[in-house]
Amino acid sequence: MSDEYKRVAVIGAGSWGTAMAALLAEHGHAVTLWALEDEIVEAVNQRHENPLFHPEVQLPPALRATGDIHEAARDISLIVVAVPTQYIRRVVGGLRGSVAPTVPIVSLSKGIEDETLLRPTQVIGEALGGHETVGVLSGPNLAREIVRGQPAATVLAFRDLDLAHGLQPVFSGPRFDVYTNDDIIGCELGGSIKNVIAVAAGIAAGLDHGHNSISALICRGLVEMASLGSALGARPETFLGLAGQGDLVATCLSSESRNHHFGRELAAGRTVEEISATTNMVAEGVKSVDNMLELARRTSVQTPLINLVHLVVNGLATPAEAFELGRPTESIHELHGLIEAALASQPTSPGEDR
Repeated sequence: MSDEYKRVAVIGAGSWGTAMAALLAEHGHAVTLWALEDEIVEAVNQRHENPLFHPEVQLPPALRATGDIHEAARDISLIVVAVPTQYIRRVVGGLRGSVAPTVPIVSLSKGIEDETLLRPTQVIGEALGGHETVGVLSGPNLAREIVRGQPAATVLAFRDLDLAHGLQPVFSGPRFDVYTNDDIIGCELGGSIKNVIAVAAGIAAGLDHGHNSISALICRGLVEMASLGSALGARPETFLGLAGQGDLVATCLSSESRNHHFGRELAAGRTVEEISATTNMVAEGVKSVDNMLELARRTSVQTPLINLVHLVVNGLATPAEAFELGRPTESIHELHGLIEAALASQPTSPGEDR
């Protein structure tokens, strides 16, 4: 069935978009990568590299790039969106009226849109005038590892599980295992919430907390992820899989994680503006934390770690002060209750299908 999806457009040539475009090209698909920056278009087409996001990494020669989004999406059978959340509506909206409703769209974006508080798949659907075949790919997928050829696994989620199964071979490869799920809300929120928790983990590491402390933080972060996600309509068991705790662990612990790095820089006393000025990558956890806090307020979910990051990012407390204020008031038994409920409803699976 993957032969139906041989022509792919990847919208967004940042770190993750470029890595995914390269992966799909290696799998034999005809991939066109849309980039905003002219220098990326030229470098991909002439030297087979992305000098801004993956310098000195050789990309597949078959991968081609364009600065014309309509050219990228012309006569394609699959669209992959890898645009920072706050720019999705404007960028993808440029394709409104030119994308057939049957063309599947896979979002790689992880965040919550300002003002609307919508997830990326919802924003994409609205931007295209009600496009319904929109899914998400999410998991412990550090872009720099994948573009270097290191093995990884991920989850592809669509409401129509048959469509997810049909697209599974498109993304699967010798070094990239793809599982399927129909819980778009859970997979998408897992990827978004973990970014905020990873900023907290980076702050903790920057404050010289040890493995004991950071491991406890990750566990507490999983509580917040499952509690808030469940309140917003996700299945609790989804957060026990790759798009939940898998992504959470990778992003909280890796120096390759931009959110972890951002947290370390905050702990060093630098401001959000100072850190942002030194990188061309977006730390979605910083961009989304206030939106996450508003979602928690609306659902009456306690989120001490999200609160902590909110305080530091907005300059309302120093990192050390925020950790004192962010001590949890609830027991970890909340997570146990969520896990028990999940396992009782689906005793053999964390919500992912091979």
